[in-house]
Amino acid sequence: MSQPEIWRACVRRLGNDAGFAASIAKARTARTWLFTGCGTSFYLAEAAAACWTLLTGQSARALPCSEIMLFHHLARLADPNFQAVVISRSGTTSEAVRAAEILKQTHKVSTLGITCAPHSPLAKSCDATIALPDADERSMVMTRSFTSMLLALIALAAQIADRNAVTRAMESVAGGLGGTIHAWNGHIEKFVLSRTFDDYIYLAQGPFFPIAREAALKVTEMSHSYAQAYHALEFRHGPKSIVAPETCIVFLLSETGMAAESEVLLEMKELGGTIVAVCNHATHPLRHASDLLLELNCPAPEVALLAPFVVPAQLLGYHTGVKKGFNPDEPKNLTRVVILD
Repeated sequence: MSQPEIWRACVRRLGNDAGFAASIAKARTARTWLFTGCGTSFYLAEAAAACWTLLTGQSARALPCSEIMLFHHLARLADPNFQAVVISRSGTTSEAVRAAEILKQTHKVSTLGITCAPHSPLAKSCDATIALPDADERSMVMTRSFTSMLLALIALAAQIADRNAVTRAMESVAGGLGGTIHAWNGHIEKFVLSRTFDDYIYLAQGPFFPIAREAALKVTEMSHSYAQAYHALEFRHGPKSIVAPETCIVFLLSETGMAAESEVLLEMKELGGTIVAVCNHATHPLRHASDLLLELNCPAPEVALLAPFVVPAQLLGYHTGVKKGFNPDEPKNLTRVVILD
């Protein structure tokens, strides 16, 4: 619930952050980008890579830190203008720190760390660091840290690409979510209390697909529920066989693909699925077909909407976990940081 306020604090911090300013200058010389992380931070890396290409036109891709440790030859690290971004909330996740060390020491790749811990091992391992301590949380589950670090990377890409409209949109997005998050929370709580689901499906396209993957993880972590993510149009090709009233199907609807994605939504409604639609501006057919509609109504470029679009999944996971009698801050079998021997 604190995310709108925290986003504003992080934007103010970036404006005065020497690491952010240095990263802008360094990034202008890079041609190829690799974003890496573990778990939620990997989904953040996937979203950042997609936004980076959309905003800058530069080649960008994402890999889990474990792939850099075990199959570094697949990362194609030989380009002299190669830039790596290593993401870790705590800055102590073993795989993230080791990946940063391998990139920098073994492959001589320039590294930028994104973390909420300015004095962490990751910060010490990278050539430069952007730290957002205001975005950290005590919970095992990443919520505001995910969205804040994502917005920081989108802001960095926008600065490099001279996309001033995207930079200015950060305040609009914070204000838009601030004006609707309490209503969303109430609607989602009522929705959860009135229904029981066997499966949770998250569907999206383009840069919203990594957000769908993170959304599915949030429901899994917080409520110990079974959740999957698919590209929206791919769901027709086999997975739709599971659709039933006990299947909660959440659409993260882009403005670019709204028409095609809405067709899938209407088809899943006809098959009997329970539909949740998250969008910026809803059409009449969406309003009619959705069991729960969460509309942002924010005048912002599409890439700036990724962060607020994951918030409904965080709230859905939280309320579902509470309904089941779990503590969403402390999911079983998990620790806040994965430390390897």
